[in-house]
Amino acid sequence: MYINKLSCHLWLPNVYQFKGGIQVYLSFFLQALRSAYPTNTYDLFFKNDTHKPVTETSWQNTRFHFSGRWPLSIRTIIFCLNILTFGLLHRPNLIIAAHLNFTVVAYWLNRLLGLKYWILVYGVECWGVQKPALKAALHQSDRILAISNYTKNRLVSEQQIDPGKISLLPCAFDASQFEIRPKPNYLLEKYGLTIEQPVILTVSRLADVERFKGYDQILAAMPMIRQVIPDVHYMIVGKGGDRVRIEQMISDMGLETCVTLAGFVPDESLSDYYNLCDVFAMPSKLEGFGIVYLEAMACGKPVLGGDQDGAVDALDNGRLGALINPDDVPSIASTLVKILKKEYPLPLLYQPYQLRQAVIDLYGYSSFQSTLNELLKVPFEGNQPVSTNLNAA
Repeated sequence: MYINKLSCHLWLPNVYQFKGGIQVYLSFFLQALRSAYPTNTYDLFFKNDTHKPVTETSWQNTRFHFSGRWPLSIRTIIFCLNILTFGLLHRPNLIIAAHLNFTVVAYWLNRLLGLKYWILVYGVECWGVQKPALKAALHQSDRILAISNYTKNRLVSEQQIDPGKISLLPCAFDASQFEIRPKPNYLLEKYGLTIEQPVILTVSRLADVERFKGYDQILAAMPMIRQVIPDVHYMIVGKGGDRVRIEQMISDMGLETCVTLAGFVPDESLSDYYNLCDVFAMPSKLEGFGIVYLEAMACGKPVLGGDQDGAVDALDNGRLGALINPDDVPSIASTLVKILKKEYPLPLLYQPYQLRQAVIDLYGYSSFQSTLNELLKVPFEGNQPVSTNLNAA
């Protein structure tokens, strides 16, 4: 039973004009929200988007506000004035700040008018927070939604936030876009690979700030892997300013013939690259969650991740994939060898359809929607809170 005409303001960095992990997450968030509570009124404020897609027609009782049309030099000011002004005028039942940097405005609306606000937190943006205004906004919030136990636990330990204030809303993915298929012939031909040749894959933006993803460690492990599996090939999908350094590293290590930097791959082709590989590997150590792990598993591929960050959640504490020390290159090499030789002691890795179903059951859209629905019963329906800490540490 829905309550009519409750109002909600959502403050969003961007969703439509750029697609990254946060944007995918927010797309699912908006979809689940409007599906659960279609009669509420919504004001969506986008800091960096300029317009909504032509296909985005299903929002009812909703107003869109785009600050991305303004120059960067004044965009932040315009955005803050918008969310403050509309908050003062409309006094919504709930504000959802989809980035920590927006919460200072929410804090003051709470102090002035008693407006309730929630915060969505993902990873690096909420770790090691030092600014007093952001610290105050975190503590004053009514609820914090974290994408992983790693992000939650860091907030608790660093900011001494009450763990009961933080609920888990893990990442989700569109399973229909990632299916189990044979290795695509056109990619085998494009990269000069044979169908039997073992392929290791990483999907990551190549940027200085993204080196924690672990592609350096896999490159360092390649000589050890090749001693056991001489024809192994490593492919990195993604673009960015770190490519020149990576190319030099490949050259210095003499790996030109067994490493491919595939560059940017459009979303509609990404599933083909997952199906090309025999194992997806991203031994990260500062990943908030890692949607790419889910996408690879939905294609039935064994996955290797780091044991120090949000990958622990994505791989369900090792139930869905291999977790290793991301700084231990020999361990990375030996684990990848075991996986490729089908010797890793986790049978699910070699049962692609069962692996796919397991990740859908845990992190498919239906699970995401159900979790969000339970969380929203409190502000929208007045029910008592329920535990939503999946896989709580």
